[in-house]
Formats: sequence, C-alpha cells, structure tokens
Amino acid sequence: MKILIIDDEKNICLTLTQILGDEGYEVESRQNAREGLMAAEELDADIILLDVKLPDINGIEVLGKLRKSQPETPVIMISGNSSIADAVKAIKLGAFDFLEKPLSLPKVKITIAKAVAFSRLSKENARMRAEYEQSWNLIGESKVMQELDKLISKIAPSNAKVLIQGESGTGKELVARLIHARSNRLNKPFIKFNSAAIPRELVESELFGYERGAFTGAQNRKKGKLEEADGGTLFLDEIGDMESAAQAKILRVIQEGEFERVGGNHTHRIDVRVIAATNKNLAEMVANGGFREDLFYRLNVVPVYTSPLRERKEDIPLLVNHFSRIVALEMGSRIKQFGMKALELLAKPNYPGNVRELRNIIERIYLLCDRETLEPADIEGLLPGAVISPELSAFWTNTELYTTKKREFEIRYLSAQLQLFGGSISKTAEALGLQQSNLSRKLQELGIKSF
Repeated sequence: MKILIIDDEKNICLTLTQILGDEGYEVESRQNAREGLMAAEELDADIILLDVKLPDINGIEVLGKLRKSQPETPVIMISGNSSIADAVKAIKLGAFDFLEKPLSLPKVKITIAKAVAFSRLSKENARMRAEYEQSWNLIGESKVMQELDKLISKIAPSNAKVLIQGESGTGKELVARLIHARSNRLNKPFIKFNSAAIPRELVESELFGYERGAFTGAQNRKKGKLEEADGGTLFLDEIGDMESAAQAKILRVIQEGEFERVGGNHTHRIDVRVIAATNKNLAEMVANGGFREDLFYRLNVVPVYTSPLRERKEDIPLLVNHFSRIVALEMGSRIKQFGMKALELLAKPNYPGNVRELRNIIERIYLLCDRETLEPADIEGLLPGAVISPELSAFWTNTELYTTKKREFEIRYLSAQLQLFGGSISKTAEALGLQQSNLSRKLQELGIKSF
C-alpha cells in the first residue's frame, strides 16, 4: 500500500514516514499542494494524508481536486487550527476522516488501517461490480440460447411489438431488457409494469396516471408508468393477468399512440415501444374469451419463446458460476468455487422454477456452506429432490426459519461492516455500493444502531 503525505511541516512528514514505514507501508511526502497533486497522480497512492493549511493552495481546495481526479482514493485531512466548519466541509467533499494536530500516533495508525481496509474493499467491490455489469447478457452456449441471442439482435433496432412467452423463471424480463439495451432507445427509460403485482382496482391509475380529484385520496396529479416510459420501452410483465378495461386502453396506446389519465379528458400523445411477457398461453386465453383477440395480435408481432432450464441443461455450469459471482457481490463474501462433480450434481434436477430456482439454490449454498471450494457432499443436501439431512431440512420445509437465518446473517455482516468503518453509515454504504438511504432503512429494519 502506497501512502502520500502532503504537509508543509517537515518534522511531521519525517515522523509519519518513519512510523508508517515501520508498519510496512510505502510512504512518500511532499511539502506543498502543487507537488502533492503531481505526486498523487504519478505515484497512484492508495491513501493520502492532506494538511488543511498549505503554503500555496488551501487543503480543502486540494481535496476537491483530488476527489475529481482520484475519487476512489481515501483522503485523510489533518490540521492544527482549523474550524469545525472546515472539518464539516472536508467530510462533505468526501474526506475519509479528519485528524487534529498534535497527532495521536495510535489514532493515526487506526485511521490508516481503516482507510486501507476501505480502499481494498472498494476496489474489490468495483471489480466484482464491473464483472456483474459486463455479464448483463444471456448466459449459455446451447443452441437454443444462441438462436435467442441472434433473434434479440435482429429485432432490437426496430420498434416492433414483442410478446415474450415462457415458464416462470426463464428470463423473460432479461430478454426484454436486452431488446431495449440493443435498440436506439437505449438512453431512454425502461419501465416495468407487472399487472399481477398490483390490485386490479389500481392497475389503470398506476399504468396511465391520474388527475387530481380522480378518486378519494388523489390529492395531486400523478404520471403513470406509461408516461414515465415516454421515448423508451414499456415492459408489460404478466400481461395475461391484466383486466379487460386496461387491455382496451393499452390497445389504444398501441394503435394510436395516445391515452388519457384516470379522471382526465385531455388526450396525451406518447412514444413508447411495448414489450409484453406472460407465462400463460395467450392464444388459448383468446379462444376461451379470457384475453382480447385484437390486443393479442397487436402484441404478437414478434413472438419470442424463453426455454425452460430442463431443455438446456448444458448451460447450468455457466449459470452456476454466473450466479456465484453475483451472490458473492451481494453478500460481500469471497467467490466460491464449484468442483466439476459439484457442477454435474447441480445439472441433474429439472428445476421447475427454472433459472430463478437455480439462483435461489446458489444463494442458499452461500448461506449454509462454509467451504470455499465445493464438492458434491457440500451441496447434495440442498438440491431439489435430495434426501436432506435433518439439520438442513428445516430450510426446505420452514420458510420462516430460512428467513430468520438469512436475517441473522444480514445482522452479523452489516454490523461487522459498520464496525470496520467506525459506525459511519455513509462510508459503509459507499464501500458496499449501496445508496445511503437504502442502507439506513435496512439497518433500521434489522434493528442495528450505528455508533
């Protein structure tokens, strides 16, 4: 680890260089801001100690420059006579910590150790996140997946309506997102609307929006998912569960590109590409009067079928390794390695829940298996249809217990991360790649108090 000290007091530079050098760090020092900024770029320092009072440029200003040029590098501010306002400003600009002179060497060591841990974790998270983002694609080398990939690339540049049909858990939303990502609407919104997840009486107001006073509780005008998707893609998931009144309004959007909010009479023009998905047989529903025939044919311009996992078992090893990286990132743990025989064992079940079920099993393995290199004996008790050992059977038969154990893991893990970053929610959230508000909400939900 390389540490750069920027301080105009020579004695402090010498003392810190010796103390931190004895701790095994590579230490360089500069005694003015301009040389310090040049060294920060040339040395690619992992940690920077920066004095607030420098002879040429104020340290707070230097901090601002460093946050732009090296946003991931922890900067620890040090000062002998700065005000509380300076400290607050430094923290707001992104300083890792603020130490007052005369420096307490034990505190310096502790702060440096925390900054080093933060830097390493940030880099690991960034690396794993980059892998995850790069893998936002179809996973599989089977013939059916290759054909699906070609079809997506062929239809994506057009504005043609697409109907994706397949069993639950086969990746219908992923296909919709890939069509959007490969289209000329890439930089526009991708908005998902799930008819099955919303009470029937709220479907129209959520999808089309509403005017003030449209119904009891409608105190302000609200845009619906349709308007949010203007210029982009509207993904209608579980379209087979959409009520008939909403079906008629969606048909009008597709045919004429216009709609009215609930409770309004002003016609709005809209430009959206509609992609729909369902795990139901819409053709059969049309025959039985359960779905509008005209809407079915409007949506089914390009039919896309997502194959169940049992029809492409050769893709399971790739999916296992893919989900392993994702789950490790989410849990903040090391990536587990699956041996060849373990992969063969994972490929045997039919997985009625398809890819989603496989992902859940990988998450369960991460929660319950301590070993980093996994063999059949480590996972056979966790697979569908396996003879499960008594101590693990509760996780299959008792959802409440599984949820409890997962909660216990989250409490232990997040408590440890908070301790690592001195109780700072903002630093912990940054290290874990989370929004601070989301982490605060999670901590409150789990009953964890920052310190």
